[in-house]
Amino acid sequence: MDYERKWHVHSTGFAGMFWFAGWLFTLAYAKLIWWQAILALVIWPYYLGVRLR
Repeated sequence: MDYERKWHVHSTGFAGMFWFAGWLFTLAYAKLIWWQAILALVIWPYYLGVRLR
C-alpha cells in the first residue's frame, strides 16, 4: 500500500509575533549595535533550531 502523506501547517501569526517581540527585547536588553543586531537575526534562529531539534 502506498499512502501519500500530506502535511498542513496552520499558523495564526502569533508565534511569529512572539518570536519578533522576543528578538527585539533581546536586542534592547543586550544593547547591541546595528551590525550585531543583524547578525543576531541570522544566528539566533539557527541556534534555536539546533537546540530544539
